[in-house]
Amino acid sequence: MVRVKSRYLLCEVNVSNRSSLLHLDDRAVAAAVKAAVARTHGDYGAALCSIRFCVKYLNAHTGIVLLRFPKKFYRLLWSALPFITGIETRGQKIPCFLNCLHVGGTIRTCQKFLIQYNKQQLHQMLPKCKNKGKKK
Repeated sequence: MVRVKSRYLLCEVNVSNRSSLLHLDDRAVAAAVKAAVARTHGDYGAALCSIRFCVKYLNAHTGIVLLRFPKKFYRLLWSALPFITGIETRGQKIPCFLNCLHVGGTIRTCQKFLIQYNKQQLHQMLPKCKNKGKKK
């Protein structure tokens, strides 16, 4: 038997208003990505996006999204990410853009990268804190 190979894109949803992240859900993100792929690559991209594409993980508090795509076509998805300008969910459009942080072969490698990324972000934020309460 042949193993089905996938690529996982670890992305960060950047918004101007952080409270609007709580309205995101995985179906809305998937629909926005599929629409962007269809806009940039036409019917061919839309058809490829329907094959084994899914949102594996979404953290609405931090804005981290993990997208799975077939290994053969992950560059197609990757090239369409800059064209996402907003995600429509629950009747409102959230203006945002997706920043691809890491491309991995497994979910585990993406998790390891995310731990390192969060540590870097924490070390950058700690010197800016003025008192011990904010540092904790």
